[in-house]
Amino acid sequence: MVKPYQIPSPSMVPTLEEGQRVLVNRFSYRLGADPDIGDVIVFHPPIGAERGNECGSDKLPNQPCPQPTEGMAETNFIKRVVAGPGDTLSIENGTPIVNGEALEEDYTRPCRGLGGCDFKTEITIPEDHYFMMGDNRGASDDSRYWGPVPREWIIGEAFSTYWPPDRIGLL
Repeated sequence: MVKPYQIPSPSMVPTLEEGQRVLVNRFSYRLGADPDIGDVIVFHPPIGAERGNECGSDKLPNQPCPQPTEGMAETNFIKRVVAGPGDTLSIENGTPIVNGEALEEDYTRPCRGLGGCDFKTEITIPEDHYFMMGDNRGASDDSRYWGPVPREWIIGEAFSTYWPPDRIGLL
């Protein structure tokens, strides 16, 4: 099943603009495919993500949130997968360092010294969880603050834009 979603915030700029509309494939992950690093996905975040940035566990200073809260929020978020189950992750100047290697991301808007740019204390992503970040690194509330997302909370992968007409295309 394919379902449309509207982008609610500027957290995915420049890839997706606020108000832009995308189509989401809700089948592939349900049929056994796993999200890959770089996929843009729609998911339910942990409770607390929608009203602030609640981490589900204590964390060290300068460390991304290692665990989400236990409950799933009813709202939908759209972000990019930057790390998966068992990956180690730290963040330097807004760039995820996954298993010791910086991700090459030509689609992001840099942090430019804003908050959330550096989380140099490494975490390990739990089994069956994925770490999400917005492409607009200085203006995205994401897994850095509320933790990795359980696989079962993932709705599907955004694969195409259909509105506005001048932005129609594949992601």
